[in-house]
Amino acid sequence: MSVLTRPGPVRTWAGFAIAALVLFGLAPTVLSDFRLNLLAKFLCFAIVAAGIGLAWGRGGMLTLGQGVFFGLGAYMMAMHLKIADAEIRGDTVPDFMQIAGIRELPAYWVPFTSPLVTLLAILLVPALLALLLGLGVFKRRVKGAYFAILSQALAAAFAILLIGQQSTGGSNGLNRFRTFFGYDLSDPVNKRMLFFIVAAILLFVVAATRQLMHSRYGELLVAVRDQEERVRFLGYDPATVKVVAYTVAAFFAGIAGAMFVPIVGIISPADIGIVPSIAFLIGVAIGGRTTLLGPVLGAIGVAWAQTALSENFPSAWTYAQGLLFIVVVGFFPAGLAGLAALRRRKRTETYSSTTEPASDPDPTAENTEMEPAR
Repeated sequence: MSVLTRPGPVRTWAGFAIAALVLFGLAPTVLSDFRLNLLAKFLCFAIVAAGIGLAWGRGGMLTLGQGVFFGLGAYMMAMHLKIADAEIRGDTVPDFMQIAGIRELPAYWVPFTSPLVTLLAILLVPALLALLLGLGVFKRRVKGAYFAILSQALAAAFAILLIGQQSTGGSNGLNRFRTFFGYDLSDPVNKRMLFFIVAAILLFVVAATRQLMHSRYGELLVAVRDQEERVRFLGYDPATVKVVAYTVAAFFAGIAGAMFVPIVGIISPADIGIVPSIAFLIGVAIGGRTTLLGPVLGAIGVAWAQTALSENFPSAWTYAQGLLFIVVVGFFPAGLAGLAALRRRKRTETYSSTTEPASDPDPTAENTEMEPAR
């Protein structure tokens, strides 16, 4: 009995329809404005997780530095929003710069006065940085723990750099945004608009990730993860395959960071350093890094659990998170989605063994019994 390895188009479209119904219909109806805004924040984490699932789950690249690309998108969006708020007040520089004695916009802030340039930078800068880093790292055949340590060091260096910059708010970061491309962020209607935008982006990201996973490139990415030298022997360059996945993951993270800023209302070095980068991985590992929806649902679930438990047990969540990560990695490396797949496989095997007809004796076999003597 053959087992399908991927859902057909009917199941795929049905899944997207159900997800759209939940996000655009059910969630705004049953959740308060506060809880809906929290869910929007969780969806930002899910967008990052989808890219990590592609790079780590399918490509085998332990990306411990996604906070860098998340932070780039977030800070570029925050810079534009602060400039827009200052223009509404009639000021030439944002409020925190006035307090710090800065009377003129720094040169690298000037391009973000334009909304179009800001959007293009959010889409291109994280991806281009990942492309350059990927070419420099993977072409030198750096992989495994060395790549993980390098990416983590990059996140730490980026956070430290931002802490020392008064022009980006230092350790306090950028906050108190009043408008989002002309829309008042204090209006609950506009808050709901942000939720719908990030929900639509998440559906697009999941669809794009699915297309990559089920394409010939996705098969090649898995082959590079499992047998890199054989792929190189067949004439493919594993470095190029890895760079594409790494760049796509950075592209997703940059968009998620940009949406995180107006939804949460603050971005600081504490949101993009080593700890947030590892937190992204925890949700992916718990959900199931090798599946399509595992990273997305795992990121949302872990973020929701963190909020729920920290409200009641503020000091216990960190220990619970670490214990959960250890248990999953140590005993269920495929995550919760892997447990579901294992259960389905066992049920399929049980069904096959119970429905398989008993073997009939071969009528052409020779009769081995001795005939009685006459």
